[in-house]
Amino acid sequence: MTKISCCSPARDGQSDPPIAPNQYGLHAGVLCDIPGGSGLIGTDSPLIKIDGEAPQRKTKIKPFRMGQTPVKNCEFSTFIAKTGYVTEAEVFGWSFVFHLQVPKHVQTLQGSQGAQWWRRVDNATWQWPTGSEGPKCHPEHPAVHLSWNDAVAYCAWAGGRLPTEVEWEHAARGGLGNVTYPWGNTEPNDNDHLPCNIWQGQFPDTNTQKDGHAFTSPAQSFAPNGYGLYGMSGNVWDWSADMFRIKSMSKVGKIQAAAMRGYRIIKGGSYLCHASYCTRYRIAARTGNSPDSSTGHTSFRIVFNTAKA
Repeated sequence: MTKISCCSPARDGQSDPPIAPNQYGLHAGVLCDIPGGSGLIGTDSPLIKIDGEAPQRKTKIKPFRMGQTPVKNCEFSTFIAKTGYVTEAEVFGWSFVFHLQVPKHVQTLQGSQGAQWWRRVDNATWQWPTGSEGPKCHPEHPAVHLSWNDAVAYCAWAGGRLPTEVEWEHAARGGLGNVTYPWGNTEPNDNDHLPCNIWQGQFPDTNTQKDGHAFTSPAQSFAPNGYGLYGMSGNVWDWSADMFRIKSMSKVGKIQAAAMRGYRIIKGGSYLCHASYCTRYRIAARTGNSPDSSTGHTSFRIVFNTAKA
């Protein structure tokens, strides 16, 4: 039995982060300098109140460096080759794949409770995103089917860490201040404003692919934000370092918080987001998943402290 989540289905179990070699500077991807100073987190105009998007707060942030893109398959494969690390999807023997990505000759009936567009597929891993019967991963696409524990292991090996939610939002704003999206306040649509890789059409069955992509896109796609970062909205979710917590006195909020106790925050939305059911491609949007869960639309970015920090 899996837990209910429209955006990112979760495994029932939770586990501690695996131990990985703690070496420095092994991430081969481009890094962007993110300035410190006064940063914003959250919004005073929440669209999904139950997620704890409000209120907006100001906080001090130290400078740091962030991966220009989510970790790519070509970068994650180096980590695997050097360490022999085994991801949690491989340990479990399966992961969640979006129903339109499941190879037609693969029989899979088990879905996620409340979100049947997610299907359990045997042998779905970062290397084989739709299972061993489908195509191999593209080296320039973000590595997916990675749990929070997997992301932590990679970051420890490379000498970095996952960003906090505050750092992630500060970086996503790209120096623009109080904006809704990494490019400003203009909302994406299905026709003529396509600044990121999200769904166009009727979710979950018809994607018109007006943005040129049915599922994941190359990590370095669309225009970067003001700090040079790609894909801070859409394409794949990014794991963050923080626990998912909701400060709410409402009955519904308390139930939500209890159901997601122990979860880690994911940010940025994915190629499956659409205004008709999920607007979590906004900067202030947030949700969470259990640290051992993996899906075909969740990846991560690495962060490094700078000398100035």
